[in-house]
Amino acid sequence: MSRFMSAWSRAAPWAAKNADGAIALTLAIVVGVLGLIPEEIFGKEGAEVQQQLVSAATLLILALVATALLRDRLRQAPVERTITSGALAGLPERLDRLDQIDTLVAGTRKALDALQLVRVLGSRQEIAQAHAEARKDTTRWSFKGGTGTYLRAVILPECVAASRRVKRHLTVRVEVIDPTNAEVCETYAHYRRSLSDAPDGTGERWTTDRARKESYATILAAFWHRQRYGLLDIGVALSATMTTFRWDLSATRLIMTVEDPNRAMTALSGTFYYENCDTELRLSFEQARRVPLEMYKKVPLSDEPTVEEVQELFEHIGVPLPRSYNEHDVVDIARKALRAVNPYAP
Repeated sequence: MSRFMSAWSRAAPWAAKNADGAIALTLAIVVGVLGLIPEEIFGKEGAEVQQQLVSAATLLILALVATALLRDRLRQAPVERTITSGALAGLPERLDRLDQIDTLVAGTRKALDALQLVRVLGSRQEIAQAHAEARKDTTRWSFKGGTGTYLRAVILPECVAASRRVKRHLTVRVEVIDPTNAEVCETYAHYRRSLSDAPDGTGERWTTDRARKESYATILAAFWHRQRYGLLDIGVALSATMTTFRWDLSATRLIMTVEDPNRAMTALSGTFYYENCDTELRLSFEQARRVPLEMYKKVPLSDEPTVEEVQELFEHIGVPLPRSYNEHDVVDIARKALRAVNPYAP
């Protein structure tokens, strides 16, 4: 009994909301039962009554179904009017708003992606890996820094070798401190000594003379590589001011390093930071004193440049060596140019 009451309590609200449908369903069941009872049970007169009941109930069921359909149509009419008038009329404006939201979301996503692609490198291994990825298949390289030791030791030789293997054009732009400017050389050496007075990764301490020789060596290396690879377009500019950063920018990546060998920052091409640093390097290079690399044919250098060749080169391009330099100093510059020690080697 309790199960029947609980079932009735659940069915009663539905029956109240759908009275016409419930009555039609009940009558349909009754008509179905009456139609299944044999006529012999009712007799001749009972059979006629049976047929009349079935016909009347059928008509009543049809009337209830028609009533339910009309009622549902009346309920749907306001909704249809709302959709066809208000909702559809405002649809173009809403679609425009959705387009604006999509544009805003796309711009926000692009900005977040650009921020995520500027990241800090926290070890020598990460920095070395970033440099290797930057050198891979690159067609251009821009450098701005102190004297270009790592450029001579790793970047320039490997980029030229990779380009030579596939006969690919390579564009290189280098900006280092002016070796003929004693003041900037002293400023740079003093800055490096203030960070650490111990020998660096090359095994040497920083002095004004070393800063001058390192910069001379970068100029000599540029001429030497230019004479040996015809598809190398290299330019060198000399700056009267020093920077505490070193920029290395390839076709795919920017790497900005400092004196700490375990800290650097990198950004991929196409990001806001990469594009602005590219512009900065271009403008800085244009404002610095240019070395006439176009004169590379006039002073040929041997595979192992002699003292006379090196001296003649610097005299010819208007970047003369100090008069105090002897043969040993010139040999030291040639060694640094072609056999530079990687200062970040483990």
